[in-house]
Amino acid sequence: MAMAMVRSALVRTAARTPRPAASVPKRNFASSSHDDAHETAKWEKITYLGIASCTILAFYNLSKGHPHHEEPPAYPYLHIRNKEFPWGPDGLFESKHH
Repeated sequence: MAMAMVRSALVRTAARTPRPAASVPKRNFASSSHDDAHETAKWEKITYLGIASCTILAFYNLSKGHPHHEEPPAYPYLHIRNKEFPWGPDGLFESKHH
């Protein structure tokens, strides 16, 4: 019985003594190494630079113009009409030649 009392006393004292807190390892995310404000400022600058470069490129491409080709010859077999359209002699989206 004495042994049981000693054992229970040891268990009680072990339970009372504060244990050092288990150090939980800090979880490092990919963005935790940089400051969020720094990243935001960086991407804001990249966005403005991209907008400016795309605008300049668009102005350059639109100012160059484009080549004008000769009109193809009017082949008579392209617009064969065997009967009249219900809305008149010309097509709906063709220019009127009357």
